[in-house]
Amino acid sequence: MTAKFDALSTAAEVLEGIDLNGKRVFITGVSAGIGVETAHALAARGATVFGAARDLAKARDAMTRVGEDRVQLVELDLASLASVRACADAMSKQGPLDLVIANAGLMGPPMSRTADGFETQFGTNHLGHFVLVNRLAPHINEGGRVVVLASSAHHISDVDLDDPNFDHTQYTPYGGYGRSKTANVLFAVEFDRRHRERGIRAVAVHPGGVATELGRYMDDETREAQRKALAGGPQNWSFVRKNAAQGASTSVWAGVYAPAHEVGGRYCEDCHVSETLSGPAPNPMGPGVAAYALDLERAKALWAKSEEMVGEKF
Repeated sequence: MTAKFDALSTAAEVLEGIDLNGKRVFITGVSAGIGVETAHALAARGATVFGAARDLAKARDAMTRVGEDRVQLVELDLASLASVRACADAMSKQGPLDLVIANAGLMGPPMSRTADGFETQFGTNHLGHFVLVNRLAPHINEGGRVVVLASSAHHISDVDLDDPNFDHTQYTPYGGYGRSKTANVLFAVEFDRRHRERGIRAVAVHPGGVATELGRYMDDETREAQRKALAGGPQNWSFVRKNAAQGASTSVWAGVYAPAHEVGGRYCEDCHVSETLSGPAPNPMGPGVAAYALDLERAKALWAKSEEMVGEKF
């Protein structure tokens, strides 16, 4: 596919000229940052958009700031499976969907647990979306898509299926984040394999480096380590800082613009399918996808472990 867009493209530019009237979209995390811009860009092209957020008042304020009054809001706390299941039940009554974007997440908090006892990042970023998207799956139209927001931080760490909750291994905030982002990619890979015969495809995307509330837990030591990592990047790569509208572009590119057969089961960034790395990433924030994040057997194993943890089969 000819590269028409790049790291600096915005969601509105990707969707320019596309008519989404009649399309129905569900997005998590619409109270700030990329989620707000994603919802706004899709609604502006005529899509019926349902936006989920833990704080509905904050989400309403965010939508007002971008001049968006067409997004229908629904409550969702991904750190509580009871809330996740209630949200899925509510959405099942709203009719079929054409696109689901698992956008919400958190990064680098101190060690903590969700309402169900899971390590917070794995429980929120992966398990919450795992249950939500699977419960929505029967309501996704043939030809629909699922977009799961991952991150280049998956380069930090593979998943640990023997100790997903850091019960026995030392917790580090960004080690936990890396695990959860690898889980996001593996989830998209296995969801795609299971649903492609229905014409439903799933894709993982890295939105890029965007200054949003996601970094609210980052301390000075971590910021300095990040700065050094950026300075030590490969010679042919430079880190691009994006605004939220640019950060939303790959989500809508993968969910609407790109041919489904080219992105299904893949990892994308900067509006293109990423190169699979043959070894460790030259830089943890650099381009490309780690081979372990696309490993089919690893994806199946994570799916089985996730079902065991949430007590639900899909």
